[in-house]
Amino acid sequence: MMSQLASTAPAALHNRWAQLTFMVLSTVMLSNMQYGWTLFVNPMHDARHWEKAGIQFAFTIMIFVNTWLSPVEGWLVDRYGPRPVVMAGGLFTGLSWMLNARATSLPVLYTAAVIGGLGVGCVFGTCMGTALKWFPDKRGLAAGMIAAGFGLGAAITVIPVAGMIRSSGYQQAFFFFGMIQGLSIFVLGLFLIKPIVTKVRSTSRNIVQSARNFKPAEVVRTPVFWMIYLVYVAIASGGMVITAQLGPIARDFGLEKQMLVVLGATVPLLTLTISIDNFANGLTRPLSGFLSDAIGRENAMFLIFGCEALAFIGLATFGHHPVAFVVFAAMIFLFWGEVFSIFPAICGDTFGVENAAANNGLLYTAKGTSSFAVPVASLLVGAAGNWSPILITFSAFSLFAGVMAKFVLAPMRKGLLKSPPDSPPAIPVADLGTARVG
Repeated sequence: MMSQLASTAPAALHNRWAQLTFMVLSTVMLSNMQYGWTLFVNPMHDARHWEKAGIQFAFTIMIFVNTWLSPVEGWLVDRYGPRPVVMAGGLFTGLSWMLNARATSLPVLYTAAVIGGLGVGCVFGTCMGTALKWFPDKRGLAAGMIAAGFGLGAAITVIPVAGMIRSSGYQQAFFFFGMIQGLSIFVLGLFLIKPIVTKVRSTSRNIVQSARNFKPAEVVRTPVFWMIYLVYVAIASGGMVITAQLGPIARDFGLEKQMLVVLGATVPLLTLTISIDNFANGLTRPLSGFLSDAIGRENAMFLIFGCEALAFIGLATFGHHPVAFVVFAAMIFLFWGEVFSIFPAICGDTFGVENAAANNGLLYTAKGTSSFAVPVASLLVGAAGNWSPILITFSAFSLFAGVMAKFVLAPMRKGLLKSPPDSPPAIPVADLGTARVG
C-alpha cells in the first residue's frame, strides 16, 4: 500500500534533496522534546514541589524509550517506509506534552515520558535511517542535516517557550507547543516516501565502507558494534547531563536569575545560554558530518572529543562567571552535538545501507544507556555538594572516547571490512540526483 502511494506521488517528491528537507523540518519541530526540557525543570519543581531527581527521571524515561525501541521502529521503516511511522510519531509527541500540561503527579509525568519517547523515536530514528539510504555517498552530511534540525529547532523556539513559561505558566507552554509540534510533524510525514536502496559509495580515501549489508542479528554479534557502542556511551553521557541539567547547574552556580545586556537588550542568562547552546548544537552537526566525510570518522572523533574534554574543564573551573558560563556551555554543545551525525554515518559505513534504519536503531540505544547518567548526576551532586567534580568526570569520559575511537575502533573496523562483499558493484554517484522509490 505504501509503495503504491509513493509511486503515485508527484515527481518533485522523488528528489532526495526534497525528501531531506521534509525530514529536517520534522526534526526541527521535534527538538523541544529534548532540548527544551531543561526550561521546565525548575518551574515544575517550584510549582509541584517534586524532587528534581524525580522530575529528571521522566527525561531519562523519555530518552530510554526513544532509543531502546528504535530498532523496532527502524524495522518498520525498512519494511513499510517512513510515512506511517513519522505520522504516528507526530501524534505521540503532541500527546506527550499536552499530558505533561495536565500532570499532577510523577506517575502521570512518567506516562507522558513514555509516550514522548515513542514519538521521538518514530520521528528522529526514522528520518536518520531514511537519510542514510537516500545519501549513501554523503552519509556524514545527510546525517548531520537531520541531526541539525533536532538541535536548531530548540534554538529558534527557546525564547518564546521561556517567555510563555514566565507569562502563562509551564502548563500552558507544554500544551500550546505540544499541539503545534505534533500537528506539524504529522503533516510533514504525509510528504515522505520510501527510497530505493542504492549502492553508491563515498569517493573519499579516508572513509572505510562495507561492501556487505549486515542484518541486525549479525551486527550485534560483531565486536566492532560493541566498541562503537562503548565510545557512544562514553561521549554521550556528559552531553545528556548538560542537556537536562543546565537549568539546575545555573541555579547551583548562582546564575539562574542573572541578567545580561546583549546589543542593548537585557535578557535572562539561562535563556540566552540555552538559545546559543542549541544553535551551536545544531550548527556543528552538518559541519562535523562534512568534516568526517573528508578526514575519516575516527579522526574526526579524536579531534572533536578532545575539544569536548577541554570544554567541560572550562565550565567546571570558570563557569561561576556569567560570560564564562555562556561560552563554555556553548562549547560543550558545539563539540557534543556531532555524535548525532558521525555515529549514524559510521554505522552505515560499517554495516551497509540495506538495513540502515534498523542497524542505526540498535546503535542509537547507546543514547538511552547514557541517559541514566542524568538522575545519577543529580544524586552525585547532592553527595558532592557542587557540580565541579561531576563536570571533571565527564571531561575524562570525553577524552577516553576520543582515544578509544582513534586507537582501538579504527583498526577494528578495518579488520572487519576486509570480509568478502555480498552486494553488486556501485552505481555512479551522478545517477542519484533523483532516485526511484519502491
